[in-house]
Amino acid sequence: MLAVADSDSYLKWAAGLLDAMPPNWVTELLVVRSPIAPSEGQIRAAVSGTRIDRRAGRQADSPAPTAPAFRWEGDGTACAEGDGAACGEGAGAALARGTAARPMETAAPDQVGRDEDDDEGTDGAAGALLPPVLSARRLRRTAERFRPDVVLLACTGPVVDVLAAEILSDLRPRPVFVSGLPGISVPATEKAWLYRSGCELFVVHSGREVREFSALGRELGGGGGVALARLPYLDLGVVGTAERDKVIFATQAKVPRRREERENVLLALAALADTRPDLEVVVKLRARDSERQTHNERHHYERLWLAMAGEGRVRADAISFAAGPMHEHLTRAAGFVTVSSTAALEAIARKVPLLVLSDFGVSAEMINLVFEGSGCLGTLDDLAKGDFRTPDGDWCRANYFHDDTESDWLSRISELVTTAEEGHLVPARSLLDGAEHASARRRARLRLEVPPRVLRYGYRAKRRMRRYLKVF
Repeated sequence: MLAVADSDSYLKWAAGLLDAMPPNWVTELLVVRSPIAPSEGQIRAAVSGTRIDRRAGRQADSPAPTAPAFRWEGDGTACAEGDGAACGEGAGAALARGTAARPMETAAPDQVGRDEDDDEGTDGAAGALLPPVLSARRLRRTAERFRPDVVLLACTGPVVDVLAAEILSDLRPRPVFVSGLPGISVPATEKAWLYRSGCELFVVHSGREVREFSALGRELGGGGGVALARLPYLDLGVVGTAERDKVIFATQAKVPRRREERENVLLALAALADTRPDLEVVVKLRARDSERQTHNERHHYERLWLAMAGEGRVRADAISFAAGPMHEHLTRAAGFVTVSSTAALEAIARKVPLLVLSDFGVSAEMINLVFEGSGCLGTLDDLAKGDFRTPDGDWCRANYFHDDTESDWLSRISELVTTAEEGHLVPARSLLDGAEHASARRRARLRLEVPPRVLRYGYRAKRRMRRYLKVF
């Protein structure tokens, strides 16, 4: 299986899904270059706790190998000298003989981490152990060499569509395309289905999501089947035994939207810090202010906090801000709070009392509708008092904490691969094929094929031109 991600949240999801696959499945994880591609720090956090992280740790702790020597192929992959199965024949031929292609273990000094056409880089050998960031052209060439049976498109909707419909559409043999959503997906949305309708399998994470997306698929047509998988984040790490002396607030880029609402959250966290000096209050960021993430964040919490401290509204040292893997932060958490983050489910899995804030509404727009009836909803006043909740057991079993035996995504993938090998696979029909969607697809492809720095210059020039033309 070849997995392709385009942002921090989708990369974390993809790494987790690969971690749940049978150990004899040959897998590779890549990041396609785009304006929202994660930084090296975000990549490290996304793969933390997975087999990719463990493999990187083993390689980092081992002495530098003297053999075999590795050389760089034109598509940015590393191959052992003299190993025709992994290099000259292509990885697909090796897999056909039952021989696993070699992982990308070593990198040339000038080709580490990110694609050579990009304007950002990673540092030295450390970056070589992480999933590489490749341009669309290099991604295509890598896929041609790997010849995957399955391609997991762990990307935002427009990127899934353009990869399945154009960039990877004519791979031979044609792989099975699988996609899905990396977190809470209630209620099911038409947009999510439309963008992924060119994939044979759509992976979601609760029985409710399976029912809703299956009904949507029957109504709209197109696409393939809907399969159930346990959210991979729920099985990373174990319930901590360390002292629990932290309260973790997990941010969300999209909600709440208004600046004053976010400031109210920070004020409640500051009040908690004042009343409970025995607890360290930590704002767990998805991205630093200088980093990109899946969705744009207009009012970044750390930036707001610095402004509020400068105005004397809060003590600058009352709370702290941190990035990194969520499962590591939760090991010492005495409480957890969010507006709608999927990290609430990670907190439940680690038996951390939590609050899902309802002050800004409980709705599809706030992405917290699924928490109705969970027993976890609370207010900013509850947060200021440190009044955290334990979720209802029946709600947990009905939402995301189903028994592993109910998950069918791996068996569904295996069935699709078998059907493809027998020559009977009918490719999924994308609902976005047609002239009316051509311009949107061109824009999505442009974001993958043009280096981000060039795109930024183009966007700035476009805005300046519009301002200039308004004068006339």
